[in-house]
Amino acid sequence: MACNNYFRAKLILESNKQRWLKVNPNLPDTCGIYILTRVDENGIKYAYIGQARHILTRLAQHLREYPPQHIDLSLKKHKLYSEVRPHGWKVEFRVCDETELDNEEKYYIHLYASSGYQLRNKTSGGQDAGKSGIDANRPSKGYHDGLKQGYKNAIKDVGEFFEKYLDYSIKLPTLTKKGNPIVIKQRKFEEFKSLLKGETDGTE
Repeated sequence: MACNNYFRAKLILESNKQRWLKVNPNLPDTCGIYILTRVDENGIKYAYIGQARHILTRLAQHLREYPPQHIDLSLKKHKLYSEVRPHGWKVEFRVCDETELDNEEKYYIHLYASSGYQLRNKTSGGQDAGKSGIDANRPSKGYHDGLKQGYKNAIKDVGEFFEKYLDYSIKLPTLTKKGNPIVIKQRKFEEFKSLLKGETDGTE
């Protein structure tokens, strides 16, 4: 069983690498900085800057990270860039030596923040103990924030159960006696599907 799980994980990782290579065929699996960007329907620009010893492998891990980081949730919600998903995430990279990773990451975080991008990074970059928090890295507001996060986690788990093992449908009847669709049932059905897809949690 453990062996099967290992090979399954390897296959998923390789599949995720191919997904990224469709976005940028030049992505290397060497040491450097990766830069994720997207522009939403309103023209608002977002970015995430990361460092990795193996860029392509790290990007592939972002598509199946558990527990997920903030950027992982956004990748799941908005998907990767393609012709049919013009608001999905694009990726660029900068190759550098491992000793330069911290400085390069900080440089590009500052560069993109200064260029009008809203950063999805939790910190100002680097792996040193003195790095400062930015953007979403705000103190918790307490009990209600915990409830809200717990609700999001529960919805995510339920969505995964339905995706892997379950199915759902509208309770009968779906038509009125006159043969017209019962609108509220259809609307609630669509709301439920959107909820399971994480489209109502406000995650960017």
